Amino acid sequence: MDAKASIETEVSSCRRLDFDKVDQITNDEVSTPPVLNVIKDINKIHTLIPFELIPKMGMEFESEEDAYNFYLAYAKEVGFGIKRSSFHKDSNGKLMDRVFCCSAEGKRGKDKRDLNVRAPRPETRFNCSAKMKVNSRQTGKFRICQLIIEHNHYLSSPNKSHLHRSHRKINSIHAAEIDMAYRVGIAPKVSHELMALQVGGRVNLGFIPEDYKNYLRSKRTIQMEVGDTGGVLEYLQKMQLEDPNFFNAIQVDQDALITNIFWTDGLMRADYASFGDVVCFDTTYRKNNEGRPFALFVGVNNHKQTAIFGAALLYDETASTFEWLFDTFARAMSGKKPNTILTDQDAAMAKGLISTWPETRHRLCIWHIFQNAAIHLSHVFESFKQFANDFSKCVYDFDEEEDFISEWNTMLKKYGLEDNDWLKRMFEIKEKWALVYGRETFCADMTTTQRSESMNSVIKRYVTYKNKFHEFFNHFERLVHDRRYKELKADFRAYMSTPVLPFDVDVLKQAASVYTPEVFKWFEIEWGKSYDCGIITYSEVGTVTEYKITPKGRKNYHMVRFDSIGDQISCSCKKFEFYGILCSHSLKVLNIRNIMKIPSQYIIKSWTNKAKAGYVEDHNCCNINNDLDPKVLFTKRYRDLCRLYTQLVTKAAQAEETYKIAKEGLLKILDLVDARLHQEGSSNEMSNATKVSNPTNNTTNASGINIKAYRRYYKYCIYEVQYATTWITRGVVVQFHASMIFRASVQVDKRPENLTEIDNGTFRASQN
Repeated sequence: MDAKASIETEVSSCRRLDFDKVDQITNDEVSTPPVLNVIKDINKIHTLIPFELIPKMGMEFESEEDAYNFYLAYAKEVGFGIKRSSFHKDSNGKLMDRVFCCSAEGKRGKDKRDLNVRAPRPETRFNCSAKMKVNSRQTGKFRICQLIIEHNHYLSSPNKSHLHRSHRKINSIHAAEIDMAYRVGIAPKVSHELMALQVGGRVNLGFIPEDYKNYLRSKRTIQMEVGDTGGVLEYLQKMQLEDPNFFNAIQVDQDALITNIFWTDGLMRADYASFGDVVCFDTTYRKNNEGRPFALFVGVNNHKQTAIFGAALLYDETASTFEWLFDTFARAMSGKKPNTILTDQDAAMAKGLISTWPETRHRLCIWHIFQNAAIHLSHVFESFKQFANDFSKCVYDFDEEEDFISEWNTMLKKYGLEDNDWLKRMFEIKEKWALVYGRETFCADMTTTQRSESMNSVIKRYVTYKNKFHEFFNHFERLVHDRRYKELKADFRAYMSTPVLPFDVDVLKQAASVYTPEVFKWFEIEWGKSYDCGIITYSEVGTVTEYKITPKGRKNYHMVRFDSIGDQISCSCKKFEFYGILCSHSLKVLNIRNIMKIPSQYIIKSWTNKAKAGYVEDHNCCNINNDLDPKVLFTKRYRDLCRLYTQLVTKAAQAEETYKIAKEGLLKILDLVDARLHQEGSSNEMSNATKVSNPTNNTTNASGINIKAYRRYYKYCIYEVQYATTWITRGVVVQFHASMIFRASVQVDKRPENLTEIDNGTFRASQN
C-alpha cells in the first residue's frame, strides 16, 4: 500500500444514541417528533450552513492554527465544542499531524472520590468519535486526511453554541474594556451587559460572566429623559414595534391620567401557554418614584425556575383595580385563565377574583397564614411550645376532611381557643389554605407566594425608589432578560449533559431521560424514600388492590389503590395530583408489582425536557360550537388562532431555519385563506355583506378580497400580513397584535354595535 493510500480514509459515521427507546416510554403528549438538535442526518445540518465552512477530505491549511480556527468555526455553526487531541512531531520538534476532536470525545475516568462526593458533576462526554485530522508530511501544508462528521449526542442550537468552552474567549479588545471598567469601579455584571449590548446580545459576545470573573481573578447607559405619561406611551409603542406579540393595557381616570398599567411580551405569553396552569400573584413590592404597588404574575417552568407571565403598576389595591387587572390579564392570554392562583390574604383581591375568575381555584399563601397566626396568636405561641406543631398538622398532614376537622376541634379545645375570632374567620375559608382541600388541584410545587416575594428581592438589584416610570420599565426589562438567560443555560445543561445515577436501574434511567435535571433530583428523592416505606396489603378485589403505606418515622399511613388494568395507581396523599410526580408511596407499590418504569400517564409534560414542544391548547377556549352566536363564534376562533400564532412565532424566531420554515408556511396558509374567503364571497352570507358596502368605492386585493368592506364591518382590519390594532374600551387602551388570523376566523360580516370610531382603527365602546 502506498503512502497516499495509507493516509486517505473514507468519512465514517459513529454510534448514535438510541433515542427511540426514550420515545417509547412517554405518552403521545410528551413524545414529540425529534427536533433538529437530534442529529440523525448530519447532511441536513450541512444544508443550513455556508458551503465553504464544511470540512472536506484533502483541504489544506497553511498552519495548524488555521486548521483549528476553521474546524472551530464549523463546530460553532453545527453546535458542538472541540478540543485539540493527539499529535506527532519529527526529530526536530516540528509538528507533523494533529487531531481535533469533539469535546464530547472519550469518557470520564472513574472518580476516586465517589464515596465522598455528594453532588457529582453531570456527564458531558459520550464517547463521540467526531474528529478532523490534519497531516503535513507530504506537502508541508496541513491537509485533512481523516474526517468523521457525525455525532452520537445532541447538538446545541445556534443561540446556545456560545456556551461551549471552546467558543468562549476574551480577546484583546474585550480585555482592555474589562481593565478600564475595573479601574473605574464598574461592577462586572454591568460591564458584561454593556459589552453584550454592543455586539447585539450575549450569544455574539464570545464569553460568559464566569469567564469575566475568572479574568479579573487571575489579573487581580443611555437613559431616557422623558418621565411623564408620554414617555410611558413612547416606551410601550417601542416595545410593540419590536415585538408584535407585546400586549399592554393602560387604564386612565376621568382626567385622562394614567392609573393602572399592565404589560406582557410574546415570550411571557408563550410561557404562560406552557406553564400557566398555576399562577402566583403578589403586590407587596413598591419600588418606583410614585410608590405604586408593583404586581407580578409568575409561575414555575420545567426547570423549577420562576417564569414571569406579566407585570403591572397599579394606582391602588381596590377591588375594582384587581377586577380590571385580572380581566386584562385573561384577555392578554387569549382568554385562558389559570386553574389555580396563589395570593396573600387580601379581601379586595379575593373579591376581584370571585367576580372575574370564579372558576379558578383560589389558594392562600401558607407562609402568610403562619405569619398572621404568629401575630393574632402570639400569646399562645409563647405559652405552648407544642402549638406550632399542632397548627402545622392541621395545615399539612391530613388526607381526609373528617380527620382535619377532628384535629382542628381537638386543637381548639386543647388550648382553649374555641372563641378566638381569628381562628373562626380562618376556619370559614379553610378550603383556601388547608391542604386537605387542595390536594387534588395541581399546584406545581407552589404552596406560598415565595416565588413572587423572592422576585421582589431580585428586583431591588435593578431598580430604586428614584426611578421614574420609563426608567422602571427599562430596568425591569433587564431583569426579564436575565431570567431568560438563566433558562437558556438550564436548557443547555439539560440537553448537553445527563445526571449521574446513584443506581443503574430502569426507572431512574427513564426519569433522567424524560425529566429536566431539577425535576429528576426531585423524583430521585421520592424514589429513595420509597425503600424506607412499610407496606401491608389491605384488600384485593378483582384487578384492584389496596395497600397501606407507612412512611419512615411516621405513625399515620396512606392508602394506595392499584388497578392492574392500565397500571392505574392513586394515593391518598394526592402528591401526583398536587405536585405532578409520583409519591414515594406509589413508587413503593409499583416496585413490588414489578413495574420498572413510570407509566406514561403519570409523566406530566410540564416537568419534561419537551414541555414547550407542540401546541399547548386551552380546552376552556378551544371547544368551538358552530351553533353559537356568530359574534361569540368569531371571538372563540380568533382567540384560539391567536394562541397558536403566538406560540408559533415565538419558537420560530429563535433560529434562522425555523424562521424560514414558519414564514414560508404562513405565506402558504395566507394564500389558502385568501382563496377560501374568495370562494365564500360567492355565497349568500358574503354576498349580503357585499351589499352593505358601497360598490363604487370598493378596493380589492389580488385575490379579490374586499378590504373596505371589512373595514366597514369591523373597522379594524388592515390588509397586511402583520398589523397592530388599538381599542379603547370603557376608557381602557388595549393594544394587541393581529395577522391573517382575522381573515381565518371571520365568517359573519357584521360590525359590533357598541363600537364607536374615534380615529382610523381606534374605537371607544359605548357606555351601555
